[in-house]
Amino acid sequence: MIKENQRILNVTLVLLDVLIIAISLVCSFWLRFNTTLFSQGGHLSYQTYALFFVFAVVPVYLLLYFAFGLYKPRRTYKNIFSEATQIIKVNIVAFVTLVTILFIINQPDFSRIMLFLLAIIETFFGIIERFTIRSILKNLRVNNRNLKHILIVGDNDLAFTFARRIRENPYLGFVVSGFLGRSSHIGMEVEGSRIIGAFKDIDYILSHNRYDRVVLAIPLMYYYRINELVESCERVGIKAEIIPDYIRYFPAQPSIDMIEDIPIINIRYVPLDDNFNKFLKYTSDYVISIIAIIITSPIMILTAIAIKLTSPGPIIFKQERIGHNGKPFMMYKFRSMKVQDPSEEKSEWTTKDDPRKTRVGDFIRKTSIDELPQFFNVLKGDMSVVGPRPERPYFVDQFKKDIPKYMVKHQVRPGLTGWAQIHGCRGDTSIKKRIQYDIEYVENWHMGLDLAIMIKTAVKKNPNAY
Repeated sequence: MIKENQRILNVTLVLLDVLIIAISLVCSFWLRFNTTLFSQGGHLSYQTYALFFVFAVVPVYLLLYFAFGLYKPRRTYKNIFSEATQIIKVNIVAFVTLVTILFIINQPDFSRIMLFLLAIIETFFGIIERFTIRSILKNLRVNNRNLKHILIVGDNDLAFTFARRIRENPYLGFVVSGFLGRSSHIGMEVEGSRIIGAFKDIDYILSHNRYDRVVLAIPLMYYYRINELVESCERVGIKAEIIPDYIRYFPAQPSIDMIEDIPIINIRYVPLDDNFNKFLKYTSDYVISIIAIIITSPIMILTAIAIKLTSPGPIIFKQERIGHNGKPFMMYKFRSMKVQDPSEEKSEWTTKDDPRKTRVGDFIRKTSIDELPQFFNVLKGDMSVVGPRPERPYFVDQFKKDIPKYMVKHQVRPGLTGWAQIHGCRGDTSIKKRIQYDIEYVENWHMGLDLAIMIKTAVKKNPNAY
């Protein structure tokens, strides 16, 4: 029944996606040829565009939707951002693919502007469509409909913790129908479910009940029994799933890689290790930094003049920081302090009423104008617009000894602003708290998160900026 429901959902999604693509194409055609937004001119026949839609646009989009996993079951779906990122990727690749097809079939008169508009409009409508569908499904599951029933094999902390997560997150659409454990524990109620049998009863229980999933959550000392438990599941056609007891040693969401036929568990998932995600990040950084430099150039010119007139010394302050993969680079800032000895610079924090600050320096630090030259660091590839803030080598050497996981932040490029900074972790604040936010960002990056951080940075005043 569950599989049948999934097939119905997938067919529904495909039909809705075709409808969204058609609506987007009509909108893009109208904007291109029936408004004054673009230069007017003739266009190919409606039949030509209709044929291209049927034989190129729809197949390309549907294939890419499948390739980017947009038809996979998503019960663990929590927010729109992860799926929205995939839809953005689909539209970028679709635009390039469709333009390539036009080049191959030698069709120079087909409007490329219309295809560009199609990608933008389809992204917008596609995200709204998926958000609506996922919200409806989440509401159904919260109201005890479209549920999957799970049997947990295990009666230990690992099994009970998993059951607690299921109970606390009804949007997942799972219900724990019982546990199997030691004979002495039969009848116990844990996390709203009972231990209904012993390990040895698995064949009888599976043959007399219907479960959608069987999850093995047993301690390492019983791993010798996994083979027989898996065989019991397969005898009744149910796939066994294993929660490894050593998951406690995983510091982050793990991912699986394959070397030939041997699976390797990566204990830390970093979205920016993905080449497409890197491309999106680099492209957005490059575009945003150029726009920011153009927009803020009058401010930077006035700041440079003010620094030169009010304090002897260079306008730009360069300081060594530790960046991506632990590599040092020179970070640029407008000089906000009196020129000082480099040995003092490298080991002293800036304090709220720091006597080293100049009059202009105090203002530009509070308003973060001193950070604007770092957009040139972004263009050079040393930094990103959003990411963990880079630190000086002196402090990195200290923190990596004293603070667990400190060096994880260096798995991505450092940023002008970051997840920690919009939570007030700037200046003389808790390094441990800052690292928690930095690791959260490293492991959960998506374009929507970057956008949210940039918006909050622009509109929210940080009380620890000094």
